[in-house]
Amino acid sequence: MDFFQTVHARQSVRAYQAKPIEARQIQKILSAANQSPSAGNLQAYEIVIVRDAATIRALTQACYNQDFMAQAPVVLAFCADPARSAAKYGRAGEELYSLQDATIAVTYAQLAATALGLATCWIGAFREQEVVKVLHLRAGLRPIALLPVAWPAETPPRTPRRELSDLVREHLPKAT
Repeated sequence: MDFFQTVHARQSVRAYQAKPIEARQIQKILSAANQSPSAGNLQAYEIVIVRDAATIRALTQACYNQDFMAQAPVVLAFCADPARSAAKYGRAGEELYSLQDATIAVTYAQLAATALGLATCWIGAFREQEVVKVLHLRAGLRPIALLPVAWPAETPPRTPRRELSDLVREHLPKAT
């Protein structure tokens, strides 16, 4: 699949097959995330791989019972590391750049999974402290997104996108 096909094929899938994912596929997804751009190349995030079904069920509960998550054999938890970015960029690194770093990594992971024929769904609705507890995150890490990764059991209809004319505008300098 070429890049533009991958971008267009990516969609949120919420039904998964009970089929394992090979370690090499997860490695490719993680390698793609590792190639994502980051502020100052600090990569101010960490990724936690969750394969244990009981832990995935606990994460499902922390995500307001989004039960489809429990079908996934793997969940990747992307966590910002504000202190890592703050060491170089201060408050901006802590409050913004580390979050951007983590979210860009999630995007690369989603696209890599899609290119491999796998399904994902970005989960951003969760009780943060509960996720911290379930994953035993070290102090300072902040969960930003959970990404179930699985073989799709559905092909949901495409969701409509905004027209570019509604989404994009060109800056025009003010006349003097």
